Amino acid sequence: MREDYQALIDEVSTLLGSPATLEGRDFALIAFGAHGSYADASDPGAPEATDLALDPVRTRSILHRRSTAQVRAWFESFGITRVTAPVRIPPDPSAGVVHGRICLPVRHGGVAYGYIWLLDDRRLPLDDPKLTAAMATASRIGTLLAAEARAGARTGELLRELLTATGGPRARDEAAEGLRGELGKAATGPLTLIAVTPWHVSDDSGASDSPARATTAGRPHIAAQCVIPGTGEDEDAPGDAPRGARPAPGDRVNSPGEQAGSPARPAALAALVRLRTPDGLAPARSAAEGLLRSAYAGGRGAAAGISTPRTGLEGLDAAWREAGAAARAARAEPALGPVAEWSAIGPYRLLTALPPGAGGDPAVTDLLRPTHRELARTAEEFLDHAGQAGRTAAALGVHRQTLYYRLARVEQLTGLDLDNGEHRLLLHMALKSRRL
Repeated sequence: MREDYQALIDEVSTLLGSPATLEGRDFALIAFGAHGSYADASDPGAPEATDLALDPVRTRSILHRRSTAQVRAWFESFGITRVTAPVRIPPDPSAGVVHGRICLPVRHGGVAYGYIWLLDDRRLPLDDPKLTAAMATASRIGTLLAAEARAGARTGELLRELLTATGGPRARDEAAEGLRGELGKAATGPLTLIAVTPWHVSDDSGASDSPARATTAGRPHIAAQCVIPGTGEDEDAPGDAPRGARPAPGDRVNSPGEQAGSPARPAALAALVRLRTPDGLAPARSAAEGLLRSAYAGGRGAAAGISTPRTGLEGLDAAWREAGAAARAARAEPALGPVAEWSAIGPYRLLTALPPGAGGDPAVTDLLRPTHRELARTAEEFLDHAGQAGRTAAALGVHRQTLYYRLARVEQLTGLDLDNGEHRLLLHMALKSRRL
């Protein structure tokens, strides 16, 4: 299927003498024409093809597989989700759009499934016969994307039933059999699951019924994906903590689903990924990073978890728990994220298996109050550094005497002895659990 899109976008590029780019409705890159290959050398007044091809928006789309939110907002303000004919879009330097664009909507059955983008040198009128011919090619692309979306919706429904078993054991077995039929040989090869949380949905079911959510176009390693509602982070998750910053246990940080005016509900995306080898997770990491750039991912607070690889569809329910646990750990511990593998999350493998609230302990209740957040942070750093005062003081940027004073206060508040290994373990578990 990927080769079909590339051949069609090359056809458009050759027809119009300009490198074209194909993106899905969610602005994920699907195919692009090569730089500088379509310059009209017979026209002495033609602009340098290389200058146009190296437009920063186009370059970013190719390198990062997606346009920025600012670029998307600018393009969508011209009604590209509704139009049925080519649209000319002027530059907007504030959004990074240095050159204007001509957008050819890619539609099928009245639905926009994507866009073909042409760098606009203002020489081509919108009623040019070449654009009419290019729109016919866009229609063929739309047919392919619609078919892929339908297939994606079908495999997504089967994957959701396989992971959630809402219809009981029999429905789950039927879903597994159906998914094997849909995936063919891929169903018996090395696979892994990705969980992305939070994944924002605004409908009541969380179903993958829109083209942007259902299709896996532009994500060649994803065999199936679905939205599973009610599995996003709870209100205490440190979802909006800046990456690289380390919120202390006890901090109250809003989750992305709590943004004012947002209709989104907490949910998670499950993506089943084909692997090249049983132990090679590079395709999964690439897919996870792409999903985190999606418009449906919950902003800077979103994270992705990757399960250990499986062979075939057996054990995907356990793989889903692993992927979800890794995503929770990545959100809780910035050093792990934004993409974390279950095999690399250390103690969070045990802590994420505990029932909600089970990791708390009365001894740390006072320490976790907002007024003592600096003490909680100090205790966690001290335990993370294996009780080494010098390294802890350096990490906190404080004098050793200040560190000793704070640790004494921690002992007073908790009644725990930081020279006692079991007391240290209890405190460390409680602090880490609070992050979850």
